[in-house]
Amino acid sequence: MSFQDFHGNADVVHRLRDMLARNRFPQAVVLRGPHGSGKYTLSLMLTQAMNCLETATSDGLPDFCGRCSNCMRIAQARDLGARCQEAADAREALRETDKKETRLLVQTHPDVLIIPPDPPQLMIKVDQVRRVIETIHFRPAEAKERVYIFTDSSFIKEAANSLLKVLEEPPDFATIFILTENAGELLPTIRSRSMIISLAALPLEEIERDLAKHRPEWKPQQRSLVARLSDGAVGRSRSFDVAAYVSARSQAISILGSALQGGDHSELFKLTESFRAGAEGREKMDSLLHTIYSLLEDIMRINSNAPELVRNVDIQTELKKLAALADMDWIENAANRLAELERGMRRNLMRSLSLDSFALALERTRELRP
Repeated sequence: MSFQDFHGNADVVHRLRDMLARNRFPQAVVLRGPHGSGKYTLSLMLTQAMNCLETATSDGLPDFCGRCSNCMRIAQARDLGARCQEAADAREALRETDKKETRLLVQTHPDVLIIPPDPPQLMIKVDQVRRVIETIHFRPAEAKERVYIFTDSSFIKEAANSLLKVLEEPPDFATIFILTENAGELLPTIRSRSMIISLAALPLEEIERDLAKHRPEWKPQQRSLVARLSDGAVGRSRSFDVAAYVSARSQAISILGSALQGGDHSELFKLTESFRAGAEGREKMDSLLHTIYSLLEDIMRINSNAPELVRNVDIQTELKKLAALADMDWIENAANRLAELERGMRRNLMRSLSLDSFALALERTRELRP
């Protein structure tokens, strides 16, 4: 594997490699782009290129061999989900007192530390940043550069302030990557001390061509749907779970339909009762909320006479029925209620009750409209 395998944003990748070649790479980089655009993959590739023992090149610019000990150990972190699960399982095996003091960190190379959001709040905690502070001023033991990769920009306030202190005077042998979908989540002082690099969304047609190559088992209609839902992010499209999405979408339509049509809510209560506590329930809930957002956006597009922008193209008939019952005020209120529900999930509110409340509140809002 090399930079030649990174799909899309060729100009951005060339620019970053050119900075490496000229030894002008910034010590703090904010990689901004939609979920699945390749931010994490690119940050690992750059980390390998910085530390490749064979100093590999391609097209006259730095690359990585993928064979030396540094490249291989850094590559072990490529499956971030699996590495995070291993770290979470290791923490669960600790004594209760130690468990509370242990934060999620991923380290497959002694000089490369990956900092994911810590569950259950899924935010970067101050103890994780303190680990960076404790190690960043030690020269690398086996690599050429110490590298720290924050895989999310959701920092608690104290953690963000602590990171700011590191960015004020970073050592010249350390590089910090912060990955984000929205750089606006970061403190302005963090953004001002970092170089912001954006990964653009790929065109719809390019995503569909890539899916035809990498997911030939999908029907053309499925590839068309996934291409629209992936927001131009090739990594997200390739790993898209069509069956899970269709299931979540069916539930989302039931919830929105119950809110818009009123009447008997027994089916709604049966549905929401299935959203239990635990990591599996959290993942299921996150998927449902994102799907509701997607449907609300499509309903708004239909009501704005822009049906060509609808992403859920395979269920336009059902969407039009919902759109006929929803005006723009209702859609705006639904989006606001959904944001409140997301914040409530961070406080570990009961999921089934929260969904019931969400649907019933929207129904009352519709009834009160003049």
